[in-house]
Amino acid sequence: MSRLQLGAEPTTARASKRARRREENSHEPGLFGVRTWTKTRLALACVFAVVAVFPLLYMVSLSFQPTDDIFTTHPTLIPSHPTTLNYVQAWTENDFSRFFFNSMGVALLTVVLTVVLASLAAFAFARYRFPCKELIFYLFLAALAVPSVDLIIPQYILMARLHLTNSLPGLSLIYTSENLPFSIFLLRGFFEAIPKELEESFRLEGARTLRVLTRLIAPLSAPALAVVAVFTFNFAWEEFVVASTLIDKSTRLTLPIGLNSFIGEHTTSWGPLFAGSMFATVPSILVYVVSQRWFRRGVSVGGIR
Repeated sequence: MSRLQLGAEPTTARASKRARRREENSHEPGLFGVRTWTKTRLALACVFAVVAVFPLLYMVSLSFQPTDDIFTTHPTLIPSHPTTLNYVQAWTENDFSRFFFNSMGVALLTVVLTVVLASLAAFAFARYRFPCKELIFYLFLAALAVPSVDLIIPQYILMARLHLTNSLPGLSLIYTSENLPFSIFLLRGFFEAIPKELEESFRLEGARTLRVLTRLIAPLSAPALAVVAVFTFNFAWEEFVVASTLIDKSTRLTLPIGLNSFIGEHTTSWGPLFAGSMFATVPSILVYVVSQRWFRRGVSVGGIR
């Protein structure tokens, strides 16, 4: 027998022993008995999913129940007398439909402004050199540490001097300013990861800065732009404090304030309130479902960077 064969036999034996040990370890007792760790993790994921989804399912159930069934001593997840009257009342009473479209307009305008302005600023930070570049960038990041509640009075004074109180575009400007620091921070990392050689070859063909940004940088950064758009939409769609401070005209109220109108001083319309909450929840879910492919990729890659 050759030396090569003699040396190969112990190596093969050690490899097979390690394989058997890994197989034995993979069947060690998990959290719920003799299971593999994969099954244990799957079971834990199912438990957490149920805990996270159950409140939403219960809200859906309550939105289809009459008021008498909501206050029953034996709550049930499946309505015994389902009705759509709560949805009709929620949409037609208290001018709720107007609140819905007000919030939709504010949220969409905020997304457009944030994506455009953050893209331009992030591109400048990623590709150009100018005085105090890093200082300005870190000042943007410092804004993330300021609680939004502390900015309400300065924001109100600013909007009053600009005559933008009771203005939905003015509300969008406030939301845009609050979302810009994080958006610039996220997009700058993506833009810097794009090879400069691609941009240089693009410029050799006669493309200018705006064309480079819209035709090259933006398509390659679609996951990051999706993350910015989803976060911005959810923020503008759900925000309550600033909207209740700047808006007091009944025709320009947003959806969160409209939901609050179902809560009276002495009584609460629980059925319409849950139905209105469903109207407020569905757009956020739809936005995530539509953009989930880019959103998950953008979150994972952005977290690594």
